[in-house]
Formats: sequence, C-alpha cells, structure tokens
Amino acid sequence: MAYSSALDLNRVRTTPVGANVARYLPWMAQHIPDQTAVITGVGRDRAGKVIYHRQSFAGLHAASDRLSWGLTAYGIRRGMRVLLMVPAGGPLISLTFALLKAGCVPILIDPAMGRRNLSQCIAEAAPEAIIGVPRAHLLRLIFPRACATIKRAVSVGPALPGAPALRELEVAIKTPFGLAEVAATDPAAIVFTSGSTGTPKGVLYTHGMFEAQINTLRELFGFEPGEIEMPAFPLFALFNVALGITSAIPPIDPTRPAQCDPAAVVECIQDVGVTSTFGSPAIWEKVTAYCLEHDIRLPSLRRVLMAGAPVPAQLHERLQRILTPPADSFTPYGATEALPVTSISGRAVLEARAEQPSPLAGTCIGWPVPGVEVAIIPISDQPIRSWQEIDRLPAGVIGEICVSGPAVTREYVGRPQATELAKIADGDRVWHRMGDLGYFDEHGRLWFYGRKSQRVITARGPLFTEPVELLFNQHPAVARSALVGVGPTGAQLPVVIVELRRDARIAPAPLVAELRQLAATTEMTAVIQDFLIHPSFPVDIRHNAKIFREQLAVWAAKQLHAPG
Repeated sequence: MAYSSALDLNRVRTTPVGANVARYLPWMAQHIPDQTAVITGVGRDRAGKVIYHRQSFAGLHAASDRLSWGLTAYGIRRGMRVLLMVPAGGPLISLTFALLKAGCVPILIDPAMGRRNLSQCIAEAAPEAIIGVPRAHLLRLIFPRACATIKRAVSVGPALPGAPALRELEVAIKTPFGLAEVAATDPAAIVFTSGSTGTPKGVLYTHGMFEAQINTLRELFGFEPGEIEMPAFPLFALFNVALGITSAIPPIDPTRPAQCDPAAVVECIQDVGVTSTFGSPAIWEKVTAYCLEHDIRLPSLRRVLMAGAPVPAQLHERLQRILTPPADSFTPYGATEALPVTSISGRAVLEARAEQPSPLAGTCIGWPVPGVEVAIIPISDQPIRSWQEIDRLPAGVIGEICVSGPAVTREYVGRPQATELAKIADGDRVWHRMGDLGYFDEHGRLWFYGRKSQRVITARGPLFTEPVELLFNQHPAVARSALVGVGPTGAQLPVVIVELRRDARIAPAPLVAELRQLAATTEMTAVIQDFLIHPSFPVDIRHNAKIFREQLAVWAAKQLHAPG
C-alpha cells in the first residue's frame, strides 16, 4: 500500500490559528480531502460480510463544523467544560473536534467506573454542559448535586426534556467555523485515569500537551499519513486525525476489551487492511491465541502497540509468529498524566529477557522517548515540594519513577492533595511521580517493578508486585497472580493469590505445595507461605488488565481469618 508520506505535517504548525490542536482537521480536509478519516462497521450483508461506512477527512471536517455552529448557537461557548458521553467512533471524534474548534473543554470519562466514582468525578470536573446518549442524561436525576453545574444539555438521540436532539442543532454550513485562537497553555480537555488504585482522577490537558504527544508519536513510531489504525483505546482516534491516519473503529466494547470476539477483531483487520493498532494487552491475549489456533497471519499490520498493564514476554513471542517482518509489537509505557514515557519493541523485550532471564528482574519497558527525561528517586509516600530536595538513584537501584517533559500534565482537576502528592516543582517545569517503581539497567533501559502503593511492607522489608508475580506466573496452572499484604504496614503478611488457567487440572492442596516450593527457590520470595485461589480477579474497566490488588487484599484477609 502506498502512503501519503509526501504530506508535510510540519506545515500544520504554521497555520494562523494559534495552538488549537483542532487545526489539524481543517488542514487534512484541505490537503487530503478524499482520504478516509473514519471507517465504521454498520451491519452485515446477506452474505454475512461486514458493511463498512467510510467518512472522508473533508466529510469529518464539515460534520464537526456543523456541530460547532449549532452548539455555539445553543449556548455552549468557549471555555465551557462539556461532559461528553457518546460511544466510541465517528460521533465521539466529530463532537470532540467540534468542541475543540469552539475552544471548549471536553470531559472524557468512563461511564462504567461505578456510580460512586462517577458521581465524585463529575462533581470534581464541574461540567457546564453535557452532550450524551439518552441514558447519560439520567445522571442529572441520579446525581443532582454532582450535576448542579450543568446549564446546557444535548441528547445524542431523541430529544429529551431540557435536552434538544443533537441533529436538531446542526446547521447548514454557509461559512467555515472559525477556530478559537488559544495559547499552548490553555485547557484543551479533561481526561480521567482508569482508577486502578483508587477513585479515577481528572487530568487537565492543555493544547500544548496534546501537540507534544502528537509529535512524539509521529517521531517514535514512524506513523505515515494514509495508514489505517485500529484504535482499541478511543482517545487514540483523536491523535489519528492529527497524524493524517484513517481510524478503523474496532468491534470492541472499550469498557470491556478482554471480552472482545477475536474473530471479529481479525475480520476487521483483514477487511480494511489495518496497518497499526493500539489497545490493551488483554485484547491481544485473545487475538493471538485465536490466530495461532487457526493458523492466521496478519501481514497488513506494521505495528501493534499495547499499553495499560505490563505485557508478558510470551505475548510478544506470539505476535512474532503472527506478524510479517519487519512488523513488530511495541509497549509504550506511560499514564494518563504522562504518555508516552518510554517505549520498546517486542524483539528488544525478548533480547532483554534473554540477557536477564530471572523473573526477579521485573519487566523491561524500554528507553525514554525523545524529549522526555526520566529519573529514579528514593521511594516516599510523602509530598516532595521541590526537585532540589531530590538525590537521583544510580542504575540498578530500585526507586520511584519520575518523568518530566512537554506532554507531562501539571495538575489534577479538583484534587489539590493528589496534585501535591504527584507533582514536584522544578523551576518552570514539573516532574510527575508515576506512582510506579523500577530501576535503570546499565544499558539505560527502564525495568518496571510494580505500583508504589501496592508494595507489601513486611517486617523483613518490602516486596514488590512485578517480580514476585512473574515468578509464580511461571507455574503451568497459573493464569496470573497477585501479591497482596494483610495486616498493618511494616508488619504485613505477604499473600499470593492466583487465578487458574481454564485448562488447569490440579487440586488446591498440591498446587499450594508446588507454589511454596517455587517460593523457596529465591531469597526474595522465601518468606511467602500463604497462597489463595481466586475465581476471577477484579480488574480495571479501561484495559481489563490492571489488577485491583486492594480489593484482593480485603478478600484475602477474610479468607485467612475465616473459621475452619
């Protein structure tokens, strides 16, 4: 396939509309108007083949312009925070760009985060408007206090009391909508974290931060205009517009990626010729197993990006058998607050694992990306007010991962205490404490050792989740494991909980005996004597891969203290 590599994206930066990141869409509409921007499956024909709807960049630009005119006429104006609750795909993309064009601040939130979390997150974000599917408008009835700031409402569907239908607001275009002129430091969006270690937090993005991410992604992965990307994480579709890339909306529920139908995912990749994809490793656990079982290769794919949780080496090995060289898998490391931070290819991961075969080495997550500085500092659970207080740790020493760069966010919305704990001032710039632990090796590669808040502090010292779990994951009956602590910090009892593979055929007693034997093979894990079997780990909504160890710790305490 020939790509539009001659398209000079550097020229987008010179357009006379300030730093508004929405300027990429009209630029693409002018220079590649007929190229497809969004591909969406809309059903099947009589032969059972998927019917795809294709929207060009010119069409997407015109659709978002109509929405910008209609929404601003309705009273949704520049600077307003707008809670956006629509399905992934074309509607989300066109509405997000319509709001960015108008200088509004979209609020992107996972509706499946749970009622309590949802209420708190809405209250903290303080939206002034809501645009959503009909059931999203029930939030105003369910959480009247949290939604008290909402003054405008629009229904993506039939009109509702106090919420006109979006289609009624669209207007025929007579003149292009003028992009709001904004500075790089002006708010662009509020994006919520996955909440894997507590209530999700709203992260404030500026236009300049989005710009930095776009530039880094282009440079790091060699994206070329004209490629077709399957964004299993919906936010990535917004980056695709700025990269001149077609977004093929996958047949995946973004709130339940691990429940995807691998056959449908493979069908989408093959039908439209997907060249790149970004999503949770939970998706590729299923897709790679399906492909290997049915002897399927995916030659159109140039790269598979996986993020959201540590990616096991065996998943990279599977992908090497499915992709056609020089295609590769990649694991960009980062967080909602800072992405990407480091990156590494699947081949490089396997080379690093060959050099350090012990699971106690942790998981290699690569080298810092261009323009980003990464440091390892002593582990602390207290705020750090100034970078001048810090003594960086040398290679080989485990500590807290900190990052600074143009895409690093500076604050949480409505959470001053969380901001104080996570940010370190360093003159005009800010360091973000990732909340993760790790170390640099002698080659400058970063190795992940687990979440800081999930380390287990025993009377003999700390235990870290990643190396401990990698050791027990080696057992053929174990699908995954989780290290948790029971009891007070400083005297916690380390407990390893395992989730069995579906085909495991071993009784609990011999399994525990074998796990204890495995624990005795290393000095680090010899202290662990307690093992429990859990039917199905609780995991995060966004990636279906981050284990809620805090919930498992409560469960473990009940199991250990249960009579009999």
